[in-house]
Amino acid sequence: MSHLGLGRRRHKKFQSRKGTPSGSKGFQLQKHLTATLDSINLREAVQLPLGEDVNEWLAINTVDFCNQVSMLYATLTEFCTESSCPIMSAGPKYEYRWADGVNIKKPIEVSAPKYVEYLMGWIETQLDNESIFPQNFGAPFPPNFQDVVKTMSKRMFRVYAHIYCSHFQKIVALKVEAYLNTCFKHFILFTSEFGLIDKRELAPVSEIVESFLEI
Repeated sequence: MSHLGLGRRRHKKFQSRKGTPSGSKGFQLQKHLTATLDSINLREAVQLPLGEDVNEWLAINTVDFCNQVSMLYATLTEFCTESSCPIMSAGPKYEYRWADGVNIKKPIEVSAPKYVEYLMGWIETQLDNESIFPQNFGAPFPPNFQDVVKTMSKRMFRVYAHIYCSHFQKIVALKVEAYLNTCFKHFILFTSEFGLIDKRELAPVSEIVESFLEI
């Protein structure tokens, strides 16, 4: 995986191909995703193509969502700092602590930028692990693959929730709110379609989520 520095070089942009199954079949799935997204019909875009493997579809989309979150957060790195966001949160009622179960087993309190730094590193580790995200189309996914995707989705949602609750005015000032809303709507429709995030997790921005699901 090659990386391009973003923001303060603490965050990495994932190649859209990383974690995407290689070969002609994987390419066709990626083409289908691109075509449906270009149509702006997000409800159609999230649906599993007829006859395709659900894990392949989850893998391709999850990688794209990782890229989107990484790029969106990169626009805020000079505003989301240790001093401005000493706790990773989504409003006053929701605090997110970090644990990866390997290096940090007990959840610890961290700043928002530190949480995202940990998250991007953890995501990179998952995508680089071919026993989790196989690179060859048709290679078997592990039995717990969907659990891994659910964890990734939950943690990416937390970044979105932090952006909306703590930095939305800055997003508006930067004139990227349309891009943020489109990315988040696509993410919510997809995770809803496949039941990837528990409804309780969505509480910090439930009104936004519900408005996207109703459209």
